[in-house]
Amino acid sequence: MKNTMMCALLAMFSVGGAVAQNKSSNKPNVIVIVSDDAGYVDFGCYGGKQIPTPNIDAIARQGIRFTDAYVSASVCAPSRAGILTGRYQQRFGFEHNTSNLVAPGYKITDVGMDPSEQTIGNEMQANGYKTIAIGKWHQGDEPKHFPLKRGFDEFYGFTGGHRDFFAYKGARTNEHALYNNNEIVPESNITYLTDMFTDKATSFITENKDKPFFMYLAYNAVHTPMNAKKDLMERYAGIQDTGRRAYAAMMTSLDDGVGRVMATLKQQKLDKNTIIIFINDNGGATVNSSDNGPLRGMKGSKWEGGIRVAMMMKWPGHIAENKTYSRPVSSLDILPTSIAAGNGKQKGSKKLDGVSLLPYLTGQNKKSPHEALYWRRGIAAAMREDNWKLIRVQDNILLFDLNKDISETTNLVQKYPAKVKEMLAKLAQWEKGLDSPHWTSAYGDQNQIMKHRMETTGRDMERMYP
Repeated sequence: MKNTMMCALLAMFSVGGAVAQNKSSNKPNVIVIVSDDAGYVDFGCYGGKQIPTPNIDAIARQGIRFTDAYVSASVCAPSRAGILTGRYQQRFGFEHNTSNLVAPGYKITDVGMDPSEQTIGNEMQANGYKTIAIGKWHQGDEPKHFPLKRGFDEFYGFTGGHRDFFAYKGARTNEHALYNNNEIVPESNITYLTDMFTDKATSFITENKDKPFFMYLAYNAVHTPMNAKKDLMERYAGIQDTGRRAYAAMMTSLDDGVGRVMATLKQQKLDKNTIIIFINDNGGATVNSSDNGPLRGMKGSKWEGGIRVAMMMKWPGHIAENKTYSRPVSSLDILPTSIAAGNGKQKGSKKLDGVSLLPYLTGQNKKSPHEALYWRRGIAAAMREDNWKLIRVQDNILLFDLNKDISETTNLVQKYPAKVKEMLAKLAQWEKGLDSPHWTSAYGDQNQIMKHRMETTGRDMERMYP
């Protein structure tokens, strides 16, 4: 009798262990990789020929490449606030890059992501994940904005919008300091930042191979300063323009890093149970020799070249391989997609603007993920609905049919006045749900006005208005 009871107990524990293992396996690891200021066609899978990006291209080859992926802002900090919260960042006053131009009623200590917002780190923690943020933060420099207080168990990176890739030889500010959690890494220990972020990512994967983890890997490549490794500069000696040569070398360091991350996942036998989402944070910058190809405009604008970005996603066995998805998707979708992949639930009570892309990618839902997408930064606003794109800068209204005119060369305002009226009303309705900006931009309104004139054509003119 005792033996029978013992066998029954052992069987129960065995079943419990199996259930626990299955439960764990139902939570895939999630890695979100963000590149900084890269051009739309500087990735091989988006048509790039000059700079090989085989590892980043492999994500698209092993998964889905999005042709019409958008970020929620055309500059770094608000774009990242959207990625991190899954909500239009204007809803909590994060409309501009961080600055000291504080709006009435706010203090300099308020410049950063509102602490009342739940981040993707908070959400993944609540759903049983170990979390880490690596690389560029750019969500505020106050202690209350620090990643370790915003849902991340570990942080290895810097809090500002940029820093040198090599060690500083002189004085540097705290926002340029490299943090390992709460400790500042001595500049004497800094080699090359892209490589160091990759080193941290691979070690974190190895250390946490037995538990589900979430990684926000936000490289600052290929943002200025244009710091490239000497051997890679020599590899691209055939590129005459030195700025473009440095850009190519920095892109190669980025691609090598992505390759090392994926190789580590394979070595640890985690590659089949890990989702990788790769996205660029905004359009190619006016100052880093990036190439946006057929897209008009660059970083900072509401043209396609400012907001349409490279994005791809792979999850072996769950989404198709080597496919493209051409309906509009948003960086805001990354948070809800990450939660849904692990069968989790949203912890925060605020309504998300992003949606889980999984039912759309698997074909369960045949509709478009979004009825419309919206943008606003100061005086310039825009929306996309189906193939229609509207830009509003004061009294200057522009309308384009992106299916026929991806380069936004023909303003259709006079031809379709009813469509313009309808879209302006929807844009105004969306704006009613936004907060006023908690700080403003140093560039000012005139820069936005000049950026969005139909007369501002060609890269040379576009680069005049950063």
